[in-house]
Amino acid sequence: MEHAVLALQKIIDASERIVFFGGAGVSTESGIADFRSKNGLFSQKYRVPPETMLNRLYFDAHPDEFFAFYREKMLNLWAKPNQAHTALAKLEQNGKLAAVITQNIDGLHQAAGSKNVIELHGSVFRNHCMDCGRAYGVEAVADPSQPVPRCSCGGIIKPDVVLYGEPLDDALVDRAIGEIEKADTLIIAGTSLRVYPAAGLVHWFKGKHTVVINYDATDMDSKSQLNIRFPIGEVLSSIII
Repeated sequence: MEHAVLALQKIIDASERIVFFGGAGVSTESGIADFRSKNGLFSQKYRVPPETMLNRLYFDAHPDEFFAFYREKMLNLWAKPNQAHTALAKLEQNGKLAAVITQNIDGLHQAAGSKNVIELHGSVFRNHCMDCGRAYGVEAVADPSQPVPRCSCGGIIKPDVVLYGEPLDDALVDRAIGEIEKADTLIIAGTSLRVYPAAGLVHWFKGKHTVVINYDATDMDSKSQLNIRFPIGEVLSSIII
C-alpha cells in the first residue's frame, strides 16, 4: 500500500481543486454494508429481494414491508464517520477538496465535518409527508411502533431518498456536474459505477488526474492515472495534508 499512498500523495500535492465521488464502499469501514460486493446487501437472502423492496412501485404497494426493511438495513443511525470521512473533511478544511459527491444517504460526510456535500440519492435525515409536504426528521420514520409513519394530516411520511424508479434531483445533478467540470483531480472511491445516472457523472471530468480507490475493477480504471485496491480509510488517512 505504501507505493499507492506515495503516488496519491504526489497527485494531491499537485492538485488545486479536488472533487471526491464516492459510493457505498466509503461507509463499509463504519460497519454499513454495501450493495454489490460478495457480502453486500444484494447478496443476502430475503423473501423479497432488496432491489425490489427499494423500488418506488414496491414502496407504494407495500409500505409496511418497505419500512420494516428500511429501518433494519438502511437507517444505520448507530454508524460513526470512519477514517475516510475524516480525511476528506480535513482535505476540505485545508483548501484542497472542493466538493464531496456521494451516492450514500447516511450523512457521515457531514458528521465528519465536510461542508460542500452533494447527496445524489438523498438522506435518511430528511423526510416529508407525501400529502401536505410537511418536513420531518429521521425520528418520524425510525419508530417501529408505527409500522407506516404518518403525518398529522394522515399522509404517509416518505424518506427523502431516491428509490429505484425515481429520478435524481436535476438541481443536484447540475451542481455535481459543475463541480466535476471545474476539478483538476477526481477521486472515485467505493463505487462499482454501475448505478446510473449517478455513475455517468464522472464522465464530465476533463481535468488532469483521475484516481480510483475500489476493491473491484470499474469502467473508469482504464482512464485513471492511479488505481488503488486497498481500504479507502487506510489510504486517505495516510495522506499528509
